[in-house]
Amino acid sequence: MPRIKIDLPENFLFATELPIYINHINYGNHLDNSALISLVSEARVRFFKSLGYTEMDVEGRGIIVADVAAQYRSEAFHGETMLIEMAANDFNKYGCDLVWRLSDKASGREVARGKHGIMFFDYAERKPVSAPPEFVAKVGA
Repeated sequence: MPRIKIDLPENFLFATELPIYINHINYGNHLDNSALISLVSEARVRFFKSLGYTEMDVEGRGIIVADVAAQYRSEAFHGETMLIEMAANDFNKYGCDLVWRLSDKASGREVARGKHGIMFFDYAERKPVSAPPEFVAKVGA
């Protein structure tokens, strides 16, 4: 089976810190995979907020997550603080990828990397819409 390979940009547009709480830990005594997605989702909300947006209003358009991919690099443990970095790339008519890296703040150890493919969405019409040029200009390379 082919392995997922995520290429990261040289620079990230945004970074935030989130602690690993006990409810993020699984029976293996490390970060649970569902908690990883929750942490990145929180970082995504903060990313949009840093740009003056919400996930329901990016220049009048909402977003929807179309796909998710993650590549684990090491374990993360209760009490560690994660640095989550995020950037946008691979733009298309309807959206882009939000690529991210999760690292332990204290040691710099990379925990995971991945991407969330997002599409812009009109929630009233329940259909995809084009990516706002203003957003692309703010986050594009």
